[in-house]
Amino acid sequence: MKSILLTCWVLAFSFNSLADPIVIAHRGASGYLPEHTVAAATLAHAQGADYIEQDLVLTKDLVPVVLHDIHIDTVTNVADIYPNRMRKDGRFYAFDFTLAELKTLTVNERKNLNGKAVYPNRYQGNADFKIATFEEQIELINQLNRQFNKQVGFYPEIKAPAWHKAQGADISAIVLNTLRKYQLDHAKAAIFLQCFDFDELKRIRQELGAKVKLIQLIGENSWQESPTDYQYLKSKQGLKEIAKVAQGIGPWIPQLIDKNGNTTPFALLAKQSSLMIHPYTYRRDDLPFSLNKHELLDLLFKQVAVDGLFSDFPDDTLNYLTN
Repeated sequence: MKSILLTCWVLAFSFNSLADPIVIAHRGASGYLPEHTVAAATLAHAQGADYIEQDLVLTKDLVPVVLHDIHIDTVTNVADIYPNRMRKDGRFYAFDFTLAELKTLTVNERKNLNGKAVYPNRYQGNADFKIATFEEQIELINQLNRQFNKQVGFYPEIKAPAWHKAQGADISAIVLNTLRKYQLDHAKAAIFLQCFDFDELKRIRQELGAKVKLIQLIGENSWQESPTDYQYLKSKQGLKEIAKVAQGIGPWIPQLIDKNGNTTPFALLAKQSSLMIHPYTYRRDDLPFSLNKHELLDLLFKQVAVDGLFSDFPDDTLNYLTN
């Protein structure tokens, strides 16, 4: 009898894990159009994504804009328009430009510093895409939701809070003020706020009084993404600490699946916690460990039973979940 009950529970769990996960459009539908542009967000909405991600950095005049990095040289033509505005390290920073100046730039498909496309088979055109503000994307998605009777949510990330503080700017407070302006800082709102910096996430909850659902992103210590010790956060005790302030985690896919296509001990720990699991990033043109896309999605949704997935190709992930 116990074995029959266990089998029924496993089947029910597998069914629910496939029925419920959310699809998060990673930087919009970035597999098709330049990341974080209004066009990429609009396409992600049309493709049926449940949430659309907005990575956020600040301008010189303290406006949150939707960019993945504090640097802008790999995704815009800033070196052509403002060749003398680089810092001593040779990089161009969003924070050194006003919003009006950033709006003069054209956003392109992501390139390496040597000028080569990171994903050469993606968008190859030269349309005049522009940097969007966070408010522009909020208003865009709100209006598309109204017109198409949808409830697509927001998934902003506070980028490099310690770096912004070193520049004299409190990006977390500014972003929270924006959320409150649009009535998005409450637990029932269709939004998750994410950050790699655990100390900052705790500050957002405990000092800044955020009510919004929070996600702790899990990187690798070698990336030097933040001062956070990710190895500790991947432990049982670390996950317990995250659960005190956040509703979920955003791990890197290779932290959940190893090179042999097996789930990792961390995946089991994460699933045993009370936290949602939203890993990053599904890219059909950059799959890990020589897996094909169906194998990868099977492992994530059926074996690890993730609660959501960041995807450059939202339509791919939705097709998998609904077919």
